[in-house]
Amino acid sequence: MQEEVLLTISNRIKEIRLAKKITAERLAKNAKVSKGLISQIENNRTVPSLPVLINILQALEVDLNDFFKNISFERESRKTVELKKPNEYKTFQKEHVKGFLYHRIFTRSILDNAVDFVLLELKEGARRKKKIVTESFEFNYMLKGKLECEVGDETYFFSEGESMFFDSRIEHNLANVGEGDAVMLIVYFFIKPDMK
Repeated sequence: MQEEVLLTISNRIKEIRLAKKITAERLAKNAKVSKGLISQIENNRTVPSLPVLINILQALEVDLNDFFKNISFERESRKTVELKKPNEYKTFQKEHVKGFLYHRIFTRSILDNAVDFVLLELKEGARRKKKIVTESFEFNYMLKGKLECEVGDETYFFSEGESMFFDSRIEHNLANVGEGDAVMLIVYFFIKPDMK
């Protein structure tokens, strides 16, 4: 099974859970699995077995056919060049934070690791209330605006044209500290647990 499919499944579970305002703990309890397993699945660290996936989808009250609609299990023949128009970017909710709008550009498997290309739009004044962890390494490139990024105990400010790379398994946070909206390109490099 392709990493793109697995990443899509894990992201879709998290998106549905957040959209329905269900905590990971409540989902775990209703699906009869551990909260840690839900976290591992949502962060693309493990693949759920079919019975576990079915329990999770039942706990989310999602139809199996609806969940898998538009997920392709066939290996696409890779083109040398792929062009996508902005209206083809898929908007998704990565976290339930006001003013954070995510748009998925591409998801690809490279050398058996998933890479996710995302545009993040932060509305003026948007700020997370707490730090988060993502099971990946992260490259950020500022397209517009000014952001404050906390990584561990350090705080960084970066503006249009600047970039940063960091281990996003370290607690981190973002805030739009500029005037107007900010837009950032994020490339998530998901790694297999045995590579940590």
